[in-house]
Amino acid sequence: MSILEVRNLSKIYGKGENTVRAVDNISFSVDEGEFLAIIGASGSGKSTLLHMIGGVDNPSSGEIIIDGADIAQFNADKLAIFRREKVGIIYQFYNLIPVLTVRENITLPCDLGKKKIDTARLEELIKDLGLTNRAMYLPNQLSGGQQQRVAIGRALFAQPKLILADEPTGNLDKKSGDEIVQLLKVANVKYHQTIIMVTHDANIAAQANRIITFEDGKIIKDERRLIEEHADSHEA
Repeated sequence: MSILEVRNLSKIYGKGENTVRAVDNISFSVDEGEFLAIIGASGSGKSTLLHMIGGVDNPSSGEIIIDGADIAQFNADKLAIFRREKVGIIYQFYNLIPVLTVRENITLPCDLGKKKIDTARLEELIKDLGLTNRAMYLPNQLSGGQQQRVAIGRALFAQPKLILADEPTGNLDKKSGDEIVQLLKVANVKYHQTIIMVTHDANIAAQANRIITFEDGKIIKDERRLIEEHADSHEA
């Protein structure tokens, strides 16, 4: 069952000779429970695509159907609600709130939506993230890898329809980056989250069960892969 359908989607900047087609009339769908990696060089349009799927940027034309609704037609208020309730976004630079603890950063989307906190799920998630002993730490007391784990927890906690990860390992060393990708795989297998990850690293992309290759705003390859699934915890 498709959770996302992208139809004839384009994002165009500039006019005339200065026109740049960052995303050029692409179409694809994503099934519920998939772990999709979108790979391409810098400037290929992959992050622009992810930002449109996440409601952060508006398309020039086309449709983005998520959970039966075309978010390309949403106004600013509806997009804000959509982002809070339907998607979890993981950025390269974490975007944590510096005055909130690990626990408070993870529960922030639910707090903003005035939703009841499931404390049992929170404790299980913090354990899976390997942050049990750091739950009351502030972001500046954590390593980069630990901060990215918090960002993953924040994206996962409200159980959104989609997890969108924009170069989630780009600011980390190889060891920390590998741990982050393993956590995304845990989220996909254990929590049945649908994940779309943008990366320029072929080794990182190889951990997903589907890879779309992007070049000059177009999809040039779409391949599905069989990979070994596991859902180990990563206690630090």
